[in-house]
Amino acid sequence: MLDRLEEHYGTQQPSWPTEPYDFIVWWHCGYPPSDDRCVKGWAALNREIGTAPQQILAVAPTALAGALKSAVMLPDIAAQRLKEIAARVQDEFGGDLRSALIGPASHARKVLKRFHTIADPGADRILLFAGITPVAAVPSNCPHVMVRVLQGPEREDYTGTYREAQKAISSQVAETLDARQRAYLLLKQHGQQICKRTKPKCDQCPVCKECLYFAGRNRGRARSATVGGGRR
Repeated sequence: MLDRLEEHYGTQQPSWPTEPYDFIVWWHCGYPPSDDRCVKGWAALNREIGTAPQQILAVAPTALAGALKSAVMLPDIAAQRLKEIAARVQDEFGGDLRSALIGPASHARKVLKRFHTIADPGADRILLFAGITPVAAVPSNCPHVMVRVLQGPEREDYTGTYREAQKAISSQVAETLDARQRAYLLLKQHGQQICKRTKPKCDQCPVCKECLYFAGRNRGRARSATVGGGRR
């Protein structure tokens, strides 16, 4: 499945910074968070102020808000969050968040989840792309992709769908950084472009022949056509 997705989309690269501290700052540079908004806000922050903890702590909140205003809906709040992130990393970790994440993944997740808006999906993403541990990270905005292909329609609850996708990656993708980063990036791209949560473009899907979700939709259409034909 991943080979077919890669043939369709090409080799993927992360559009976000991979160092743990940098990613958390990047994540707060766009609101509502999206790759496009975060990239835009991150570029503005780098250009106008800088992203190192000491650079963020050295400027007034109004300067931070001004740098982020084109990418966030609430720049004053975003500026406050960046100040809090920079202060925590500087004061608690001596400016080196990465060193605090070395060790058991459970411990690293606890450290990361102390930062505002970072939950398990974000923590796993950070650990995987920082090269710290090859966790079975799942794209937080499209955990349904893996589940649909392998099992059919996803669960109604997000957490259940995320856990099912994580189990599938754990069992079917090699436990290496390269393999799981590749899986994450391709599943993310597919979920954004074709296998959307609502109104998926199944007729354009490069893996539809192997997809149980697509097979179920086709059976449903066939039944509807049969019933409709009988009523005529």
